This record gives sequence, C-alpha cells and structure tokens, in this order.
Amino acid sequence: MTSNHRVLHFYTIPSLDPVSLSIVKPIRHVVTFAVDHRDLQRPPLTTATATETVSFCVIKRTAIAMYQMRERLGFLKEIPLPKGASLARRIGRSLCIADKETYNMVDLEGASLFPVIPISQALDSTVTIKPSITIVGENEFLILSWTGAGTIGLFITGDGDPVRGTLEWPSHPEAVCLDYPYVTTLLSNGSVEIHSIETQAIVQVIGAETASVPSTPTTQPDGQQRSRVKLVSSLGGYLVPSTQQSEKMRMTKVRLLRGQDSLPEST
Repeated sequence: MTSNHRVLHFYTIPSLDPVSLSIVKPIRHVVTFAVDHRDLQRPPLTTATATETVSFCVIKRTAIAMYQMRERLGFLKEIPLPKGASLARRIGRSLCIADKETYNMVDLEGASLFPVIPISQALDSTVTIKPSITIVGENEFLILSWTGAGTIGLFITGDGDPVRGTLEWPSHPEAVCLDYPYVTTLLSNGSVEIHSIETQAIVQVIGAETASVPSTPTTQPDGQQRSRVKLVSSLGGYLVPSTQQSEKMRMTKVRLLRGQDSLPEST
C-alpha cells in the first residue's frame, strides 16, 4: 500500500504490479493510514500464508475508516474523528494518533477516544513540532513531547497508562528508529543518540558529520552543511543471497530525488 496525493493504492509483492481494479479500488480522501503492527511483523509470505487477513485504518479528514484485506478489500466501519489526525500507528485494537496539538489513544473496538499529552508543552506556540509515534511492543507506544527546553519520550500502553521511565533529548528528534532494546534518534544538529529502552540511559552518541560537498545540502542552525538528514528502519529486514552474503552488503551511496519530484507520500 502506498499513499500519494491523498489516494491509497494497492500493489502486489514482489512484482509491485498494481492490484486489478476489479479486486481492489484505490481509497480516496486519505490523510494517512496505519496497518496493524501485528500484521507487519509476520514472516515473509509463502503459498500457505498468502491469503492471511491484513487489517488497517485509513485516517480521513474527520473520520477513521477500518478495513480488512484478504482476497478482496472489506470495509468494516467508520469512527468519527472531529479533529482529524496527521499521524497514526496501530497495534491490535489500539490506535495512537496525533492531531494538530495532542496525542490521542483510540479504542477501535469500543470506538472511544481520549487525549494523552500535548505534542508541544512549550508556551511558544509559534514553533511547529513534528509528532512522533513508535510502536515498541505488544500494546506499547513511544510518543515524543517538546517541553520548550528539550524533548521527552513517554512509553504508554493502549489504555494511555505510562510504563517504564522517560527518555530525554536536548532537542526534538528529526527521526526515531526502534531496534529493541534500543531507540536510535537523529537530532537537528546531525548527531545520533542511542538509548536503552530497558534502562532509559544513553548507551552511545555518534557525533555530527559535516558534509564536504553534498548534492543537495541540508544546513544546521549555525549554517554548516550536514550529511545526515534521515534515519529509516525496516521491520522485515532485507534478504541477501546466501552464496553472496557480505559481497552484497557493501555500503553504496544513492542520489536522492528532491524538490518538485513526485514521490509517494508514505508507504
């Protein structure tokens, strides 16, 4: 599934051919979507598992639409969402969303919603803070909240109850990646911090790198160019042919398309 220009499209794996419109039609008016994390954690498809059900939510401007995908797409129900949402993560019956100001938990079975914590607790409301939601484990989420002096990371359950301790950063992370039991974050100055989920302590800090001549430079607040612009994690990892192994795992630089190039908004 990919979302592009507020339309959710469906493709087959591994060919990436569009699914026939006679089977699944694109879903329109999509703000974002969230596939059940349990389904994302399944092992690679085989003949025996190729028709397992995949559940997902589509966030529209004022509603949450729930679907199930098997041989065909099935619509389940719609839950009103007056304030909308720009980000969503789902595991089982629990959906964690972020609207313009607040993180909220949604019980999909009970169709109920309650606020958890502001995205920004700072008095200066002119600063736009990007929300972040990461699924840590069964019925556990990590959400980030800006305090004005730094960012705290809260671990919460699907009921909104806090668990563990909190994580802290001197600035608001630009990217968050989970590789249990560690959380890796990219900060605005280009440095990378790695925290232990179990102890909430910092276990490693990788200093910022300055790019010599990047193709499309990203500048830090002090005007210096930096080379680290994003961190991306992969739930399913990647496959390497067994006879080639490390030969196919060498680091390779890839030029990125930027500016006005049309790319999918999310996958």
